[in-house]
Amino acid sequence: MIPVLNAQELLALTSEQHDQQCSNCASHDFSCWETILSTFDRYSLKTVGTLQHPDAEEIWDEHHPNGTTIWSENAPIAVGFHPYNRCTVDQCPECSTVYLRYTEYGGYYVDERIRVVKPELITQAP
Repeated sequence: MIPVLNAQELLALTSEQHDQQCSNCASHDFSCWETILSTFDRYSLKTVGTLQHPDAEEIWDEHHPNGTTIWSENAPIAVGFHPYNRCTVDQCPECSTVYLRYTEYGGYYVDERIRVVKPELITQAP
């Protein structure tokens, strides 16, 4: 069973990240939500947790108190809000970089998205 992580646990996980990323992780920025490209080895990542609490009601609201958008590099990582509340937490076994991943299901497409976790963006939103 994959553990459900809260904001503090996600922050603690980022403390394990190395100063230098491995070649796979350094090959893409992923500072904001991006489609996972075929040039990135997503299968090398290990799922270490989820932010999707099984008992939580579906929340589609986003948290952008400073006028950011979902696509902003400085958008807060607000665990209880969309899309974070639908994410798995993955970590690179080589350099310990932490990523958030979720799948966007549109009307005619499926898009796997990824974002690197920057600890300074993790927030305890109400």
